[in-house]
Amino acid sequence: MTQWKVQKTYEEINARIKSGEAVVVTAEEMVGIVREHGPEEAARKVDVVTTGTFSPMCSSGAFINFGHSQPTIKASKVWLNGVSAYAGLAAVDIYIGAAEVAEDDPLNKVYPGEFRYGGGHVLEDLLAGKKIVLKAIGYGTDCYPNKGMEKEVTLKDLPYALLVNPRNCYQNYNCAVNLSSKTIYTYMGTLRPLGKNANYCSAGELSPLLNDPYYRTIGLGTRIFLGGGIGYVGWHGSQHNPGAPRLANGTTSRPAGTLMVHGDMKQMSSRWLKGISMQGYGCTVAVGIGIPIPILNEEMALFTGVSDADLMTQIVDYSYDYPHGVKRNYGEVTYAQLKSGSIVVNGKDVPTAPLSSVVRAREIALTLKAWIEKGDFLLEKPIQTLPDK
Repeated sequence: MTQWKVQKTYEEINARIKSGEAVVVTAEEMVGIVREHGPEEAARKVDVVTTGTFSPMCSSGAFINFGHSQPTIKASKVWLNGVSAYAGLAAVDIYIGAAEVAEDDPLNKVYPGEFRYGGGHVLEDLLAGKKIVLKAIGYGTDCYPNKGMEKEVTLKDLPYALLVNPRNCYQNYNCAVNLSSKTIYTYMGTLRPLGKNANYCSAGELSPLLNDPYYRTIGLGTRIFLGGGIGYVGWHGSQHNPGAPRLANGTTSRPAGTLMVHGDMKQMSSRWLKGISMQGYGCTVAVGIGIPIPILNEEMALFTGVSDADLMTQIVDYSYDYPHGVKRNYGEVTYAQLKSGSIVVNGKDVPTAPLSSVVRAREIALTLKAWIEKGDFLLEKPIQTLPDK
């Protein structure tokens, strides 16, 4: 086991937070600190590094209890603003997924396959305090005789609303291009033919799991910024792939780790949970997540000191290779190159565009930094860290 020259504990860092003595910096700020002072001295100076990401995350949704009616109902089908929610749980418990689309979407009637409104928009509307039309039908039992109900509800009216996202916060993601002769519409946005644009979706050096590549400090019970409130890591997310090939700095140029996260929606804000309609694809939601990383030793300082120039991702053709599962190499690019606005693919200059907002990611990291500095947010040591292989 490596013996680090600098060794801190969660208890020591939390004590410094409570006393107002903790040194907290964002992941962007840490890049310069490590570059100037080296990882050992940076570990002595800094207690916590805050990260952030704000981007589309389809595998999201909420468990909701909408309260008993009079007479009582065992709902078998439920809709919120025309968006179907899963009701196979208990009498008035449901789960609504962010990617579910409205069954009677007016845009779909004019342009088949296009949707303006979905589950992510329902979540945003609830957080914005708007009234939602809840419709439920049941098959009727002796203890639940009601066979139908419809009413308007707000988030305040709901006894329980827990955001539970099975797969968020990807540890890196593809750079998407389209090498076919026609425009295609994907969850990575609109991709023009013959490789005329490239879309990517990561905050780079601000991205949480790129700052803790081996999940040394992130796992079950980790306290996080989620949707503008406080949330927690529930476990690793679906499609968690810690075995993805690693670069020398520990990061990966492939989609790798993921997180399952949850938090009380009544603490959250519609600023940090935004419904999205993507042309030719459907609906999703943009989620704001920030994770504090305790600098327990110089290794964690080194990890959090990575810059956009140190982080790479692979270029993937979404016209054929992605849907068919073909693995061809079109090269790798750094996030510094992607953020410059142009990369080279097959010898040609290609303009780039992010689906992830660096501006919002930076704001999340700064907000989380302020919470910690004020003593309003303590670090939670994970009960179990995420699988790392």
